Amino acid sequence: AEMPSQSYTLFDIPVSKQKLVHVHADAEELGRVYHPTLGIHASPRAFAASVETLQPSQTIAWADARKAARDEFLSWTDTIPTVPGDFQIGEAVRWLRDRIPHDTVITNGAGNYAIWPGRFLRFRNYGTQVAPNSGSMGFGVPAAVGAKRTFPNRMVIAFAGDGCFLMNGQEFATAVQYDLPIITIIIDNGMYGTIRMHQERRYPGRVSATSLRNPDFAALARAYGGHGESVVATADFAPAFERAVASGKPSIIHVKVDPEAITPAATLSGLRKAAQVKK
Repeated sequence: AEMPSQSYTLFDIPVSKQKLVHVHADAEELGRVYHPTLGIHASPRAFAASVETLQPSQTIAWADARKAARDEFLSWTDTIPTVPGDFQIGEAVRWLRDRIPHDTVITNGAGNYAIWPGRFLRFRNYGTQVAPNSGSMGFGVPAAVGAKRTFPNRMVIAFAGDGCFLMNGQEFATAVQYDLPIITIIIDNGMYGTIRMHQERRYPGRVSATSLRNPDFAALARAYGGHGESVVATADFAPAFERAVASGKPSIIHVKVDPEAITPAATLSGLRKAAQVKK
């Protein structure tokens, strides 16, 4: 589908418009389908080891463009827009970014809520972001369980939307059973936000099967035997997070946000008005 593929296309066959370097362990595969600019007969491990020894040129033609893009990215991730409601998701994520260890593993499923950690966190080490490629809801909590089993001495934080958590939230019981102190941050806007966003863009004001009536997720965490916190204001997030860490238990921080805050750059009412103008 277009959403996960983002208009991705394959190389032209047999000759690509781009320069193509094809690395393969089987020499017979080189040039069989694609005609590469450079074919290299090597295993991935051997190729990676060889590339590691190369020293990059200090006069790369696109160095200035790369620096400009990097500076633009840093500015974008440092600019926290104010969104409707008492809880500012971007401010909370930036607070996390400035305090959690650099090797913290961050997991998430699929949904608009994932835009905030994706934009405002900094993934400084390899293997610190565990997220789905094709919009798989419910991925974050079980991924956090697996990450904590694999790296017991590293902090593991799962982000989930309310609808996303309800897809696989029962895996929180696994974290309790195996004493895995993951911290799950549930961004609760009372709906399937991404789908609602597209509804407003295409059929403004026509809401269908995207509203959710949610439980008290903090109470649910305690019912499972974990630690639960409820947060409605930005100032309450930091102490709630610190209490979750200090508890030493699998934790859920239930954050209630304004449904209008659909992305850092858009509101539901704004999308609706724009769509109505087009119609």
